[in-house]
Amino acid sequence: MSDEANTEVAQAAPEAPQSELNLQNIYIKDASFEAPNGPNLQVTEWNPQFGMNMNTSATLVAENMHEVVLSITLEAKVADKVAYLAEVKQAGLFLVRGFEVEDLRRILGSFCPNTLFPYVRAAISDLVAKGGFPPFLLPPVNFDQLFAQSMEAAARQAQQGAVN
Repeated sequence: MSDEANTEVAQAAPEAPQSELNLQNIYIKDASFEAPNGPNLQVTEWNPQFGMNMNTSATLVAENMHEVVLSITLEAKVADKVAYLAEVKQAGLFLVRGFEVEDLRRILGSFCPNTLFPYVRAAISDLVAKGGFPPFLLPPVNFDQLFAQSMEAAARQAQQGAVN
């Protein structure tokens, strides 16, 4: 009798929507390296100034399939000369389904870039080393904090737009 009761309960209970997050593929979407003055800049000491620009974007490419791209541009300058410019767009395809809109934003804006970061870090380091320069490792990035800051900035901007 208890088996019949369990079967009836199982049939009567609606299935909860399944949330799914799966990495499908990681790949370099674009990469470039420029050393306009070559690795022999005729400097007595290698002490460059670094500038880094980072950007993320997410695009829906198919139902529940998102391409997330983490773009890093790294420039090294010695005095007024550009030693090198390395640019990598590391991409990943992520299957994301069954999440609320706010959770989806957090996944695409924080979790996915965090997953891609070790790959873009290795690609930048490899390009720099193959260009004949001392190895460079990108510093760690807190994507959770960056996402929170961007959401706060968007909220402030929306609030200012409503006031004007």
